[in-house]
Amino acid sequence: MLDTLIELLPEILKATGETLLMLAICLSAAILIGGALGLLVFLTSKGQSLERFRAFNLIANGVINVVRSFPFIILLVAISPFTRVIAGTSIGPLAASVPLSIAAIFYFARLIEQTLRDVPRGVIEAAEAMGASPLQIIRHVLLVEGRSGLILAVTVLAVSFLSYSAVAGVVGGGGIGDLAIRYGYYRFQTDVMLITIVLLVVLVQSIQFFGQWFARHVDKR
Repeated sequence: MLDTLIELLPEILKATGETLLMLAICLSAAILIGGALGLLVFLTSKGQSLERFRAFNLIANGVINVVRSFPFIILLVAISPFTRVIAGTSIGPLAASVPLSIAAIFYFARLIEQTLRDVPRGVIEAAEAMGASPLQIIRHVLLVEGRSGLILAVTVLAVSFLSYSAVAGVVGGGGIGDLAIRYGYYRFQTDVMLITIVLLVVLVQSIQFFGQWFARHVDKR
């Protein structure tokens, strides 16, 4: 296995870089767009400050549920025409980042909504009683009180979509999954498959450890 590792080291480094690129793109899209969507879904839910926009809440919840019901491999194939329009191709890490980002946006939106529901309602009501605007409530109450849970939500998102990025290798998306398919599956090189498994485990454990440590660090309760 050591000889294989040395021989394929350039390929492994390239695949790892592609995986991290896909993860960075989809996480950025999820945090920016999915975070805002999840926040709006929470604020427009029953009993919250923007409850009057209930129609938006119903539509957004429906879209989130529909997209999240798609198995990722099916979503990846189903939106390949859209992927070609956005990325100019349907293969490679940039192309794989398109379906990854779409799935991550709606996945993270639901995580954000559920996380914000753990913020004590009394704290929100106290801020409203003092005349705080919805923007002030978001900035000084929801994001502050829910910061530990939000970090854990990002951690869950990163771990889940690291696995999804490996699935993208099945259709030529590049990354560690593609390396495992090309060498470990098609060429029956079990040692390469083991190397990719160990690499994925190390990445997952690193993300999980850092995410939990950071969440504990910012949790002042």
